[in-house]
Amino acid sequence: MKHPFLSWTSLLAKLFVYVTPLLVVHCSNPNKKDRESTNSGNIHISVDESFKPVIDSQISVFVATHPNAKVDAHYKPEADCLRDLFRDSLTRMVIVTRAMTADEEKFFKDSLNYVPREGILAFDAVAVIVNTKAKDSIFTMNEIRDILGGNSKYKLRPVMDGTRATSTVRYAIDSILKGKPLGPNVTASQSSEGVVDYVAKNEDAIGFIGVSWIGNPEDTNQISFLEKVRIASIECVSCTRETYVKPYQANIAEKRYPMVRSLYYILRENYPGLGSGLVNFLQYERGQLIFRRAYLWPARMPFEVRQVEL
Repeated sequence: MKHPFLSWTSLLAKLFVYVTPLLVVHCSNPNKKDRESTNSGNIHISVDESFKPVIDSQISVFVATHPNAKVDAHYKPEADCLRDLFRDSLTRMVIVTRAMTADEEKFFKDSLNYVPREGILAFDAVAVIVNTKAKDSIFTMNEIRDILGGNSKYKLRPVMDGTRATSTVRYAIDSILKGKPLGPNVTASQSSEGVVDYVAKNEDAIGFIGVSWIGNPEDTNQISFLEKVRIASIECVSCTRETYVKPYQANIAEKRYPMVRSLYYILRENYPGLGSGLVNFLQYERGQLIFRRAYLWPARMPFEVRQVEL
């Protein structure tokens, strides 16, 4: 007869052999939420291409501050960014120029049982650029509307960063043309940088571009862009007398420049992950200062605009 102690010992030894690997496998593959925090992990975000310069700066500082964090930013037209949010399981955050619609919120509520967080980060402007040899660089909003609609007395060819799907095109149709289509004279470029190059090479071209690409006089790339083109002055519709203004920071802040738009984040994350950490960074002092330095107007922190006489 076998000794009962030896039998139990043998059984425990066998259990240890089979159970230990399972424990190791379980511990080496923890839930994503468990191994990620607000300052570590990896996140994929889709960003409206109009804001590449300033978002590149934001990510550079954020990652330098949090060395265990990795942010993979994919720059593309606005419609593609929103499509990623709905269809791409890797994309948890987008940065675009509009909030979610009621139907989009309902979709997330039905499919995820929660609505993604969203909010305004900064205010941007659609800048108008012309060739350095152009005769005209001062326009009313009615003239801008006629140029985009193909009904202008000016012999100018408008160029945009695509004919559909981009935030600049959507703004032109929704806010400038009030729902009417772009005229057949509109030329499409593949990117914001392409808009600058096209206007620089064609004297009769007029470009529409996010101010993030040409508004920062401290950025060497943007300085080189401004050597190729001129920023047009647009009629101030809120001023008490006839005034034409450029998309400078103070004019964006006081809505003196007529083509101002909001920059939103939409975060599909219902736990304190890296997306929440990135949003917090963008919303608070350091991120807001980077927006300010890029000559956008910060939306989350109060900055004073002072009147000076030159």
